[in-house]
Amino acid sequence: MPAIERLMLDGQPEPVSHYCHATKAGNLIWVSGTVGITANGSIPADVVEQFEIAIANMDACLKAAGAGAEHVVKVTVYLTNIADRTRINPIRQRYFGPHRPASSLVEVSALVLPELKVEIEAQAVLA
Repeated sequence: MPAIERLMLDGQPEPVSHYCHATKAGNLIWVSGTVGITANGSIPADVVEQFEIAIANMDACLKAAGAGAEHVVKVTVYLTNIADRTRINPIRQRYFGPHRPASSLVEVSALVLPELKVEIEAQAVLA
């Protein structure tokens, strides 16, 4: 079994519980749910702005593990309002481009902080 690396990144929101930003074992990578909190702790009110930040946070975690959008095989997106899917989808399409991952989209009643409207987690595989 390969060694397990647990990655804590500077510039990412501090975990609100007992977890790391990303985990890597061999060529497999798991990114914890990322949300729209900036490095200074601010949370924009708009779901689109939150998703832009969440995608950037996810990308930073992937890069720290040696991966990028092209390595993502599965994402799960959590929205507090499923109708916001059409608003965030262009960001997702721009980020992944031709590299379409498997995906789940789930509406939830709340996220870890009441201001949060969207969260995304990812699994990636390095060739």
